Amino acid sequence: MSPVLIAGLLGLLVLLVAAGILLLRRAEEDPMQTRLAEYGARDEPVSLDEVEMSLSFSNRILVPLMRATANLVVRFTPQQTLEATAHRLEIAGLARRLSAAEFWGIRLFATVGLSGLIYFLMWRFNVQPGKRLMYTGGMALLGYILPGMWLRSTIDRRQLGIIRALPDALDLLTICVEAGLGFDSAMRRVAEKWESDLSNEFSRVLQEIQLGKTRRDALRAMSYRLEVRDLTTFIAAVVQAEQLGVSIGKVLRIQSDQMRIKRRQIAEKKAQEAPVKMVIPMVFLIFPSLMLVLLGPAGLQVLRSGVMGMV
Repeated sequence: MSPVLIAGLLGLLVLLVAAGILLLRRAEEDPMQTRLAEYGARDEPVSLDEVEMSLSFSNRILVPLMRATANLVVRFTPQQTLEATAHRLEIAGLARRLSAAEFWGIRLFATVGLSGLIYFLMWRFNVQPGKRLMYTGGMALLGYILPGMWLRSTIDRRQLGIIRALPDALDLLTICVEAGLGFDSAMRRVAEKWESDLSNEFSRVLQEIQLGKTRRDALRAMSYRLEVRDLTTFIAAVVQAEQLGVSIGKVLRIQSDQMRIKRRQIAEKKAQEAPVKMVIPMVFLIFPSLMLVLLGPAGLQVLRSGVMGMV
């Protein structure tokens, strides 16, 4: 392959990955709130055409194309696959802004777009058919994998934030219940205290209880939405205490102590893993730089002294 073709492929790959990440991150934003804010900031009334043209290129072209692709994907995707994807989006906190069909549309768009553009470039530079098919298949696989990697990283980041916020939330729940508040009022205090994924989930539990769902079912639904093991253990203990008539304050105190001990154990584990993780950057990045800085001047003096010529 020529250097020009290699440079073109690398540049195209970088551009497509950046465009895909930008398109996927649009799911984390609320376009309605953005458009309302832009409209409210204007002093003079504008027409509908001006509002539409003020949108970015991705909102005017890429998002409608992605939605059309999603409608096509729904026809050929099994219902079980769509339900599993919808559940993963629920865990990631994106279910209200990105449907399962739209996610698979993004996946198909990335797969076809990457493979098609790479195949066109290979054909344009007269690459051998065997290499052409190999690189096209590799780019298609990359376009299929990238959205899944992004979703997996979003899930891990959200679950890690919930795990970090859970001990403090349990402490506040314990204090509120021991002070005489009910469990629902204590959850409301937690929801009002912080602005995080965990507090938003407690707010959703309270809303579901107000709509008629039992506390047990609402808590189990939250456990199913998040799939965090520590939270599942806490909810199971609360539900069991409610069924057996055990004091919820004692259960909360025990769970709070266990969460605090577990958080300390996790911190100690990460501290012990740090030296092992530092070996690779030290050996391959820091030590060569130190050797170059320390022995470089000495090596230059040896070369200038003529010793190497004598050897």
